[in-house]
Formats: sequence, C-alpha cells, structure tokens
Amino acid sequence: MGCAKTGSGKTAAFVLPILQKLSEDPYGIFCLVMTPTRELAYQIAEQFRVLGKPLGLKDCIIVGGMDMVTQALELSRKPHIVVATPGRLADHIRSSDTFSIKKIKFLVLDEADRLLEQGCTDFTKDLEVILGAIPAQRQTLLFSATLTDTLQQLKTIAMNKPFFWESSSEVRTVDELDQRYILVPEKVKDAYLVHLIQKFQDEHEDWSIIIFTSTCKTCQILNMMLREFNFPSVALHSMMKQKQRFATLAKFKSSIFKILIATDVAARGLDIPTVQVVINHNTPGLPKLYVHRVGRTARAGRHGIAITLVTQYDIHLVHTIEQQIKIKLKDFAVEESEVLKILTQVNVTRRECEIKLESTDFDEKREKNKRKQLILDGKDPDLEAKRKAELEKIKRQKRKFKDQIQETLQRRQEVQLQRKREQKQKQAILEKA
Repeated sequence: MGCAKTGSGKTAAFVLPILQKLSEDPYGIFCLVMTPTRELAYQIAEQFRVLGKPLGLKDCIIVGGMDMVTQALELSRKPHIVVATPGRLADHIRSSDTFSIKKIKFLVLDEADRLLEQGCTDFTKDLEVILGAIPAQRQTLLFSATLTDTLQQLKTIAMNKPFFWESSSEVRTVDELDQRYILVPEKVKDAYLVHLIQKFQDEHEDWSIIIFTSTCKTCQILNMMLREFNFPSVALHSMMKQKQRFATLAKFKSSIFKILIATDVAARGLDIPTVQVVINHNTPGLPKLYVHRVGRTARAGRHGIAITLVTQYDIHLVHTIEQQIKIKLKDFAVEESEVLKILTQVNVTRRECEIKLESTDFDEKREKNKRKQLILDGKDPDLEAKRKAELEKIKRQKRKFKDQIQETLQRRQEVQLQRKREQKQKQAILEKA
C-alpha cells in the first residue's frame, strides 16, 4: 500500500517494477490495473506504453462506453497489461470465456480509496466478480493520495502483514500549491468566476484552468455561459458520450482550449502539465475530494494556484478541509467593483443558457441513463418507478398525518393557555372585589 501526495509519481512507482518483472518472464495476461475513471485508465495505459516500448509491450484498455466485441477480441489476444474500470471488466468476465486472468502476477488498484468505498458509485459487486476470477497467489498493490478508513481497516485485517509506505508530511497538499478562497454570496458566484477567468487570461495567456462543479447540469450550463463570453472552454462530465469525453480531454491537453469545466470525473489522477489554476465553483463536501481536485495543479514540483468560491453556507466545509489538510486557506483579493460591473450581464446570460439547455433533451438523457443502469442491475425500470411513486405517496400521507397531529396539539395548547388566562382574570377580579 502506497500513500503519497498528488503529482508525486505514484504511477511510475508501480509501472516500472511491473515492467522489470515482466521483462524477466514475459507472458499475457501478466498484470491487471483497476481505476475508478475511464480517463485515468487511458492515462495509465499511456504510461505503460511509453515506458514498456523497448519490451514490445502489448496493452489493452477495458472501459465502458466503448465497443465490447472489439474489447473481447483484444483480451483474447492475451495482452501483457490490462487497464480497466471495474464495471466493464466484470461484464466481460460474466459474458465471455475467451480470456483468462487466472495467471496474473500483479493486481493494482489505483485510487484504491475510491474503488473500495461504498457510495453513489459502488464498485463492490463488480470487484467481487473480478477478485473471484484472479489467482489468490498474486501481489496486490494499492495506491492513493488520500488514506481513508476503508484502507486503514484493510491494513489491519490483511492476513499477511502488508508493506505500507506513506510520505511523511504534516500537510496533505504539496508546498508549491498556493491555496486561496473567496467568500462570495451565492447569487453572485458566477460573476466572480467570469471575473477570475478574465483576470488570469489577461495576465497569463498560456495558463490552462480547470473549473470543478458539483453536477453535470451545472457543468454544461457554465460551459455554455463561458462560450457566450468568448472564453475557449470545454466541458467534461459523465453525461457525455465516451468519444466526446476523449476528444474534450485531448483538446484541453493540447492547449487548443485553455479552460476545462468538469465534474469530479476529472478530479482523480489526471496529469496535465499546463494546468496552473484550479477553481472550485462549489466547495467540496469531503476534504479528500478537495485534495484530489486541487492536486490537478502544482504537480511534479511545478507551481500552481487553487481558488475555492465559498458561499455563506459553506464556511463549515472550509473549516473541515483546513483541519484535514493541516493548512489555512488564504483570502484571494478581488476588486468587488469590477465584479459588480458584469453582474447583471452574467446573470442574464446564465438564465438564457439554462433556458437553452431545458429546450434540449439533457434531462431526458439522464433519465435514460438511470433506466439503463436499472436494467443492468436486473431491475424493471417501470416497476421501480411505481415503487418510487408509492413510497412518495406513503411519505406524503405520513407528512400529512404528522402535520394534523401537530395542528391538534397546537390547538390544545392554545385552548389550555386561553383557559389559564381566563382563570387568572377571574382570580384578579375576585381579589379586587
């Protein structure tokens, strides 16, 4: 298990030793690398390709959103290295017997905390399928920049004492990273964002900027809005087709576009040397998410700046982040008068973009994706929708019942208070008499 700061070379720490072992006894499939995101899978495969070129290395990338038949053919050719996301690889194991991962020597879990945690994207079922298909006699390597409770538990319950390496440092983020915040009212956040981008574009033409948002919809709207202001921006989120996602990333990496607006799909592992600025459009709810987001800049000894837009509702989140990373965020000075000049224009443009997006089938796509996921999980989408509607109905009835009880109790209290007042008044009259 290895835990080190973002951009410190964790990928090379497992790629080089694996290639060393492979050169001694080359066969396929020799190593399996698991990652939580598709973009990261391609990046890791690229590292293997570059460093393994003298060995005549054959690699294979197995991720969702691409043709399964082509992937199955690639697997049947026994590549040395397979880099995969859990969902798609588990699908291949369930549906095909043209390949075997029974002889692998190495299993690598990159961004291990994300792969093992149980949350909105839970990989547990898929990992169970994969772990059932690989040999027990193997070396397992887990790498991450953030060590979570899951990894700590794994460390204690592992049968053979695992080798554990953690970079010894008080602070969780790199020293070259300048971490700032701007306290902004919720309704003027977008105006501050536009002002910041304009400022960086004017001062440093060659800088690339990543803006992180909380949802796919916000990501899409902000991209449309920045395009209206003639900024060279592209969006990256999970509602996009896989080919679009790759094209977006390629354009941003090659500096055709200088601004990338992304959800947390781009928060982990991506290494783009030109990124000098990371802007958090929303304050991350988890400190480890903050660490991964800001880790997209100031990589491999380079300098970078991270700015978080903090609203009045996010102050407690900032305190939690500061406690975790053991460093205080500094205030970033902004000329408020400059922001106020563009405020109305930004708000109007944002609203226009929201209306434009509503006229497209963006929300319908999301519903379709949800239905697809339910079908893949072996559930009937229509039955699930009925169940959901029935649960909502029960919840409404419960709320109504609660409200009625509350009203009855309030009336009783009012009646009792009224009686007490009347009794006091009577007493006062009798005492006077």
